[in-house]
Amino acid sequence: MELDVRPAGLETFEAFASPHLEYLYALARRLCGQPEAAEDVVQEALLRAYRGLPQLRNREHPRLWLTKVLTSVAMDRFRREADHDRSVSLDDEQRFSLFDALVEEDPFPYSDRLHLDFLDLFDDEKLIAVLQRIPPVQRTALVLAYVHGYKAREIAEMTASPLGTVLARLNRGRKQLERSLWEYASERGLLEKVKP
Repeated sequence: MELDVRPAGLETFEAFASPHLEYLYALARRLCGQPEAAEDVVQEALLRAYRGLPQLRNREHPRLWLTKVLTSVAMDRFRREADHDRSVSLDDEQRFSLFDALVEEDPFPYSDRLHLDFLDLFDDEKLIAVLQRIPPVQRTALVLAYVHGYKAREIAEMTASPLGTVLARLNRGRKQLERSLWEYASERGLLEKVKP
């Protein structure tokens, strides 16, 4: 049985996708950084999903499928805009420790919750800016795992990557996120504001 993709198919697709539009935009915003880029990614993802809906067999988990489509669109965009990648030495990543930096700099001298106080410096906009400093493949894995709660196996399926690759991206991405958070806070003077 095939779905009709003419006007009645459009109504079916709207009912299928509408409950997930806010979620898709939030995901795209975290992946792309800029609102305009996020809107473009969502639009292209919805177009691809609309075209692919007749072939979709399991419609019980639309959010998972729409996430997979959106992630694919975002990754295609990142490949086209390859200048976003910046190389960071693995040694530099492994040597940096956010906790050690916080202890050494001591921006929260009387804190019993160093990490939490540090993370409180970042609202959504600042966090999105920090995420843009991380290469797209690691950023995608981090956002899917830690913001949207997907398991590594699901991320592997969504990104068409081996599970080991996803685990490596998550590990490397966490290290890059720690360093990027610290660098951003240092560059923006966020740490000086909290010292007594």
